[in-house]
Amino acid sequence: MRWEGGRESENVEDRRGESGGFTRGGFGGRLGGGGIPIGRGGLGIGGLAILLVVSLLLGVNPLDLIEGNAPQQQDQRYEQSQAPRSGADDELKRFVSVVLADTEDVWQAQFQQMGRTYQDPKLVLFSGVVDSGCGTAQSAMGPFYCPLDQKLYIDLSFYRDLRDRFRAPGDFAQAYVIAHEVGHHVQNLLGISDRVQQAQQSAGNRADANALSVRLELQADCLAGVWANQANRQKQIIEPGDVDEALNAASAIGDDRLQKQSRGTVTPDSFTHGSSAQRVRWFRTGFDSGQMRSCDTFAAERL
Repeated sequence: MRWEGGRESENVEDRRGESGGFTRGGFGGRLGGGGIPIGRGGLGIGGLAILLVVSLLLGVNPLDLIEGNAPQQQDQRYEQSQAPRSGADDELKRFVSVVLADTEDVWQAQFQQMGRTYQDPKLVLFSGVVDSGCGTAQSAMGPFYCPLDQKLYIDLSFYRDLRDRFRAPGDFAQAYVIAHEVGHHVQNLLGISDRVQQAQQSAGNRADANALSVRLELQADCLAGVWANQANRQKQIIEPGDVDEALNAASAIGDDRLQKQSRGTVTPDSFTHGSSAQRVRWFRTGFDSGQMRSCDTFAAERL
C-alpha cells in the first residue's frame, strides 16, 4: 500500500501507556481471560453497547462472552501491550493516521454527494485497557467502534495477532481493519445502526437478532471496499497484492472459520459477522462498484 508521505489525520488520540479504569455503567466485572465475570448489578448500558460492537475481527458472539466463552488470550496480549514503544509502534501510529485521513477524504466526498456533512470520527490508540463512551474494554475484544462517543478504538498489538494468529499479514489487511470500523461510523451517522438496534430489540429470538447483526457487519465490509476503491481513485494507494491481503483478512475472520478453529463445530444461527465467503463477497462488492448503493445488505436476498 502506498501510504508513506500521505496526510496524517489530526483525529488520533494516543492513550497508550495510560491505565484504564472500570467506569460506572460499564461492565460489572473484568473482561477477557475466561470470559466476563458479571457483578451483582449485571451489565450496565455501557456494557451492553460494548457487547454489541464486540470485535469485528474476533467474530465473537456477544452472548458467548456472557456465557464465558471469550478467547483465552487476554493475559498474554496485555503484557505485550505494556512493553515500551518501539520504532515499529511509532510507524504503525503514522500508518493508521494516514489510513484514517484517507477515510476522511473519501467519506467527506461521498457525504457531500448526498447533500450531507460527514463528521470525522476519532481514533483512539490504547494499550491493554481503555475507557470508552460505551464502557471499559480490554484489548482481547479487538478493534471496535463506539457509537456513543463516535470513536474507533484499537490496541496496535492486535496487528500482531492479525499476522500471526489469523495469518493475514500485510499493510492493506491492517487498513481494512480501520476501514471496517469507519464503516460502522458511516452507518451510525446515517441512522442505520439505530434502526438495526431497534429491530434487534423487537426480534422474536436470538437467531433473528444475530441475522440482523450479520447484515450490519457485512455492510461495514462493503463500505470498507467502497473506501478502498475511492481512495485508490483519489490517490492511487493500491499496489499489486493489496486487495488480496484485504480479502485474505476478511476470509480469516469469518464466523465459520473462527468457530471451527475454536470449537470444532460451526453454528450458523450464532453468526454475528458473517461467514468467510460472505465477508469476502461483500468487501469485493464494495470495491468493484465503488458505490454505497451497492452495499444494501438488508435488501439482499443472498448474502
